[in-house]
Amino acid sequence: MPKITIDGREVQVDAGATILDAAERLGISIPTMCHLRGHEATTSCMVCVVKVAGVNGLVPACGTVVRDGMQVESDCELVFKARKAALELLLSDHVGDCMGPCRMGCPARMDIPLMIRQIAAGELKDAIATVKRDIALPAVLGRICPAPCEKVCRRKQHDEAVSICLLKRYVADVDLQSAQSYSPTPAPKQGKRVAVIGAGPAGLAAAYYLQLDGFDCTVFDEHEEPGGMLRYAVTERNLPRDVLTAEIAQITKLGVTFKLRTRVGIAILLDEIREQFGAVFLATGELKAGDVDALGIDASPDGVKIDPRTGATNIPGVFAGGDVVRKRRLAVRAVADGKEAAESIRQYLAGEQVVGPAKVFNSRMGKLGDGEMEAFLRSADPHSRLQPSRPVEGFTHEEARSESLRCLHCDCRKPDRCLLRRYAQAYDAKQTRYKADRGPFVQQLQHPNVIYEPGKCIDCGICIQIASALGEPLGLTFVGRGFDVRVAVPFGESLAEGLRVAGAACVNACPTGALAFKDSAGKG
Repeated sequence: MPKITIDGREVQVDAGATILDAAERLGISIPTMCHLRGHEATTSCMVCVVKVAGVNGLVPACGTVVRDGMQVESDCELVFKARKAALELLLSDHVGDCMGPCRMGCPARMDIPLMIRQIAAGELKDAIATVKRDIALPAVLGRICPAPCEKVCRRKQHDEAVSICLLKRYVADVDLQSAQSYSPTPAPKQGKRVAVIGAGPAGLAAAYYLQLDGFDCTVFDEHEEPGGMLRYAVTERNLPRDVLTAEIAQITKLGVTFKLRTRVGIAILLDEIREQFGAVFLATGELKAGDVDALGIDASPDGVKIDPRTGATNIPGVFAGGDVVRKRRLAVRAVADGKEAAESIRQYLAGEQVVGPAKVFNSRMGKLGDGEMEAFLRSADPHSRLQPSRPVEGFTHEEARSESLRCLHCDCRKPDRCLLRRYAQAYDAKQTRYKADRGPFVQQLQHPNVIYEPGKCIDCGICIQIASALGEPLGLTFVGRGFDVRVAVPFGESLAEGLRVAGAACVNACPTGALAFKDSAGKG
């Protein structure tokens, strides 16, 4: 039985084992995309390369059989750069968006496409959970948000944007009117307290997410009732007070405490609050005369100065967001600030490096070419944008479902399971590193359950092996030559003919979103 050393650690493996096998025995993680245990290694992606002493160049760990005495490095700068380059080459030929344009246009990065699919499937409890992962006040924003997401909706290039804001409002209203509204389970108590100064949209959002993280929040506000600009600057006609009150009640139910008619800087000093709480989130809205001196915080003519990534101010443990840092008066941006600051505060209180919310890799397809809109439209309802038959109440159940079916499903159906995306983020890969003309966007929809997008395929051949092993009469194969090679069904037959029994297995094994289930509501 050969013994080898990986990153200075010795391991003994069976004869015929690969470097990847040896690394797994040691608990060393080596990325790989084209390898599936129990199937022949194709060594095509080159993401698993390692350095072997005495060997020129790098070798693929998944296909290199160990030799006794091998000295392997899996975690050095040369290996890191080579893996990153391999990923960037794959990305240069990738056709598809990880996140749809609508989600990128939402300041809170709400998973709009998933919410829409859940509405279409009638899964409203899942839909409100999706919404509230990023939007703490969806019924409020469903009424007053200027809908930046709709301005970039891809459907708008064909006729009109999907009514995203009204759909969000529909989900939130149904939940508020239900016998048992959605209330996520908070994390275990962390034994630390956070003060939120200001009960407007930023402060309410921060309190919501911090309370869910297990921190006890007290919200200070100078007014008689919480809500800030939502209550005192928006008309009853645009935002009924019972809706605002109901959503604030949802936050209170989590355990958030409100201390009203208390102006920080006058009734109580910021330094006093800092002594009583582990961290502070400043969300007072636009600064008034004397506020800067009273708070003792660095500010510019636009507002409090913060680190734009973390929301941290010049005072340790004090963070800020919303209109107190900018004069935009956009409630959805304030809500996003609150959510993002909550993550920075969590990191701060946990003793972690404060870096703010993680930056998630996002492949972008860019401007559509000739015929590509038609490809998207094949999986969407052709009818034009709906207007609610009851403008005051909003969509009915039937209208909401009908409008949701207009969505083009621009986003990836497997965003959280795509290894290309996962490794691109881990290695900080850039999609534009290698310039290349983007291939056409194509969707094959003939299969009843599976969708195939060749532009996302990395030609690993795993699906070909699976189809063969499961006895598909036709199965899949490589067609074409050189750079034009691609996976397809032999003899020009449809995907439905090629994957009669192996469809689900191929989808589950596909390392990207090239093969995915059509019905992806709730799936990652």
